[in-house]
This record gives sequence, structure tokens and C-alpha cells, in this order.
Amino acid sequence: MDKLYRLSAFPKTKSGGNLAGVYIGADSLSDIEMLQIALNVGYSETAFVMESKVADFKVRFFTPLSEVDLCGHATIATFNLLRNLGVISLGNYTQETKAGILNLVIKETEIFMEQPSPMYGKILKKSELLKCFDTIAFDESLLPQILSTGLREIFLPINNRYELDQLNPNFDNIIALSKKYNVIGIHAFCLDQEIDAYGRNFAPIVGANEESATGTSNGALGCYLYKYVEQKEKYILRQGYKMKQPSEITTILESNNNQIQRVWVGGSAIVI
Repeated sequence: MDKLYRLSAFPKTKSGGNLAGVYIGADSLSDIEMLQIALNVGYSETAFVMESKVADFKVRFFTPLSEVDLCGHATIATFNLLRNLGVISLGNYTQETKAGILNLVIKETEIFMEQPSPMYGKILKKSELLKCFDTIAFDESLLPQILSTGLREIFLPINNRYELDQLNPNFDNIIALSKKYNVIGIHAFCLDQEIDAYGRNFAPIVGANEESATGTSNGALGCYLYKYVEQKEKYILRQGYKMKQPSEITTILESNNNQIQRVWVGGSAIVI
């Protein structure tokens, strides 16, 4: 089987989700060829599925500009597709990625992907974020911090959903700050009464100015909320509403003695 598919991962509505390319049978492709395919597809990430000697599948992820270690929404798209094509069945699988060998749980309509355990990094001064947006209404009860469950990112707490939607990014300054701290971008979010949080994700350094659903980011966001807001097993997180691409991601945390042991991010995907 050797074919390129286009899917939308984490859709809350038929017009929602985050687009991802999935190329099955990519073993013979060179890095340059994979990068060119990702550029031609034009989505924020394209996943390339290969055989693996250490896991059930090897998956590499390319943006239109470069390879990244891991992509949550493209993983969700990949394994929903493999299930629908009959390549895999319900149950547990593994994928080899540049972020490590990660576990997957295949359900009837959703895929849950395990991410690396959280690594809490530097807490940033709010002044360092000011140049990245025209104006910022900070959530004064929380602090910006670098956090990773596979990809390092800055998490920026915003006061409310209206102010979150008002963010007007300066991509050059976001790229400069991303280079300074070796992060993939900024995930701005606000707490919400209906669900746990709404978010917006900016990663211009890898060619994704704004994404409508980011699995790795929302896995890390769940860990941020666990540490600073409320310790829960399950978080419902939404993204893409400003882009009119409503998306919903579920983050599940397994913990012991208030320490997060395992991080799972899940959702559905549809072929477009």
C-alpha cells in the first residue's frame, strides 16, 4: 500500500479540525522527497508511515519547511486512517518516532497517543512576550512557562476567551523568541467554565503560523493545568475557533502521588 491521503484530525464539526497529510509506504523516500511532498501538500504537517524494527510502525513528520520530532494531530490522523483501511484493528500499538517509541490505543472512533512525560522548563517574564503580540491580556493568576511532552513550547495564559481571540501575532518576534529558547512556538490559552481551556497555537518557526488543533501542545497543556489549576484525570481542550475550524482534543493523565506518570492525547479524524 503506497498512497497519500489528506485528513482532518480532532474535528469538532465537519468544517473543523487540523489538516494533515498521511503517506503510507514511505520506506523508499529520501528526506528531500518527503520534504518536497510535505511542501506540495501544504499542511502544517505530513506524516510518513514506514516499517519499523522496534515498533509496529515508524512515523516521521515533516512541515513544509523541516522535519519535526513528533506531531500529535498527524499521529491521530495516521492511526485513524490505518484503522479505517483495515491495516490495524482495535487494541494497542506502538510507533517509532524521533521523540521515542510511543504507545497508541486504537478505539472504534478515536485514537489515543501516549506522549513523553512532562518536562517543566523555564518560567518566563511576561515582558518577554509583549513583542510577540500587539496587546496581551495576561491571566494574572498564572505565569508563562516552557513545557514539553515531546516538543518544547511556551505556554501563555490569557485572561479570557475574548482576549484570546483578540491576539494579533507578530510572527517575526515569535520566531526570534522561539530561537532564543529553542521552542517550537507559543501556545496561548484561557481557562473556561464549559470545558477546561480554549487555545491558539503559533509556530511560525516551522511554517505553521497558526494551527487549529495541536495534539502535542494540548498534552502539555493538560500537564500545565494539572500542576497549576486543578488535578484531574481528563481534560477537554478546544482550539481553532478563531480560525473557524473548531477542534476538540481530549488529554488523559495517569498519575501517582500527585506525579504525572503517563500522558495520553486522543481524538477522531476524517478523510477529506
